[in-house]
Amino acid sequence: MLKKKDRYVVAVVGATGAVGNEMISVLEERQFPVEQLRLFASERSVGLKIDFRDDQIRVETLDNDSFKGIDIALFSAGAQRSEVYAPIAAASGCIVVDNSSAFRMHNDVPLVVPEVNPDDIKWHKGIIANPNCSTIQMVVALKPIHNVARIKRIVVSTYQAVSGTGKKAMDELMEQTRSLLSFKEVQCNVYPHQIAFNCLPHIDKFLENGYTKEEMKMVNETKKIMGDNSIRVTATTVRVPVFRGHSESVNIETEKKITANEVRALLSTAPGVILFDAPEKNVYPLAIDATGKDATYVGRIREDESIEKGINMWVVSDNLRKGAALNAVQIAEKLVEFA
Repeated sequence: MLKKKDRYVVAVVGATGAVGNEMISVLEERQFPVEQLRLFASERSVGLKIDFRDDQIRVETLDNDSFKGIDIALFSAGAQRSEVYAPIAAASGCIVVDNSSAFRMHNDVPLVVPEVNPDDIKWHKGIIANPNCSTIQMVVALKPIHNVARIKRIVVSTYQAVSGTGKKAMDELMEQTRSLLSFKEVQCNVYPHQIAFNCLPHIDKFLENGYTKEEMKMVNETKKIMGDNSIRVTATTVRVPVFRGHSESVNIETEKKITANEVRALLSTAPGVILFDAPEKNVYPLAIDATGKDATYVGRIREDESIEKGINMWVVSDNLRKGAALNAVQIAEKLVEFA
């Protein structure tokens, strides 16, 4: 476990990307006890300076000796780099919180959402995995229900922002929108089809079973985080022309009957959840309302009239914050708490 200190040496790997930038902001906003912040990125970013508190931190190149003296490293540099450098960091005595998919399903690596399974942090062996963005917000909303009524089956359809792909995808949506409004031909470089004014039922690669990798992440990660392999999960993930914030239509079937009002009561006090559920007043979660916010917003809660023990809900969260950077920093906060 982490050695107890007043302040810690913290690294952000992939500091110049969208998630890395958000991690730096969240560390500052939440006043994480940082003694020294080290920033690492690819060679083309070395030498850039990024604001943190009242200082400017120079971006360094990443190598095998980068992690000496570092207590906690937040990784947001992609699976390939994590596979190489996370074990090196852990071997040096640094605790890694990895945002990539590289270690999520490893049996000896905890996959953690602090509102759901914080105690799993305690059995880490140097690496802790940050789950997929779409999985995080869903399990934050579902765990309180599972604790009371036990969820048997989940059917989820996602409406995911382009920021989940990165800055180039955000730029592509902007440029395509400009082109279409100017009656010009659009260019598709990031996605295989036009994303502006369109929806793509295609996130990550297609697998032999017909699902995408993103969909199977939701299936497998949900079971691991919730600690229940008996939950049956199916997902359809869709990329939509939204810059930031993932939305999800979630249908669950429970073992014990639970009413919509009982779900509202549970979620009204659930950690990390804000209830936005007054559809008669046009109050329900929107991606634009969740942008820049830490919470997972839940609304449109209603009983599924097609089955005896079913609930429908609408779940929205900022994919760069709770879906990535915030969750990673919250894991680091738990490490400090448990030290």
